[in-house]
Amino acid sequence: MDWQKGESSNNVEVDSGNGGGGGPRFGGGRMGIGGIVVLAILGWIFFKNPLALLDQGGNQTSAPTQTSQPAQVDPQQKEFVSRILGSTEKTWGDIFAASGGTYVDPKLELFSGGVNTACGAASTAVGPFYCPGDQKVYLDLAFFQELQNRFHASGDFARAYVIAHEVGHHVQKLTGVFDQVEAARRRGAPMDGADGLSVRQELQADCYAGVWANRTQARLQWLQPGDVESALNAASQIGDDTLQEQAQGRVVPDSFTHGTSAQRVKWFKAGLNSGDMAQCNTFAGEP
Repeated sequence: MDWQKGESSNNVEVDSGNGGGGGPRFGGGRMGIGGIVVLAILGWIFFKNPLALLDQGGNQTSAPTQTSQPAQVDPQQKEFVSRILGSTEKTWGDIFAASGGTYVDPKLELFSGGVNTACGAASTAVGPFYCPGDQKVYLDLAFFQELQNRFHASGDFARAYVIAHEVGHHVQKLTGVFDQVEAARRRGAPMDGADGLSVRQELQADCYAGVWANRTQARLQWLQPGDVESALNAASQIGDDTLQEQAQGRVVPDSFTHGTSAQRVKWFKAGLNSGDMAQCNTFAGEP
């Protein structure tokens, strides 16, 4: 992947170690929308209970402050992230403008160890995530090594897919999907499970990542042989069924939050092949 062709973004921030994000914002005896939805997103790579990761236990109304340290960022890795984020800004800016809308760029914060966000405290263990409360993508660059070592998903395009997926959640925030999911949850719609809203929301972010890949390739011609396969492999490696089988030797569909490997590949390809976000309605029919 010739990622140097990508547009550079001015929206990459490096955590100074002061926590960032303004700390958790929960109240009223229950989590607000940011806290609720982030639980469906945190740990999209690791098969873990986000409530435990945030030390919520399902009962507390606020998350503890996460101890963080100044992020140690390799300049080339930061430049890579900047170029990928910049390419998403160009892609989604064009798409929104074509429909008469305005795309508001998200921030992307690089951190080390842990970070405090508007959605609560998080550690490196949860993997990359998007917080709708402050409209930021959070990424510990150490995750890219984990992606290669644990999930055998190497290559720049696989890493770019990870960033594009989280930006896909930002697109959902701007288009009202987060509010719609929250409203449905309040009406009693199931979040987890093979047919739950969390799975559908994650699969749509995968599809949006595919839309970005299609549009950016048409503009920059930056992909090389094997790049698409590396991204599809990454999508396959992080399906709920694959992660559960690896972690506990069995698959429990009722606890799915992100979709199966086949579903993640299917929806990424739907966006990749079409370049049309209208093809990403994962909330209709079978996910």
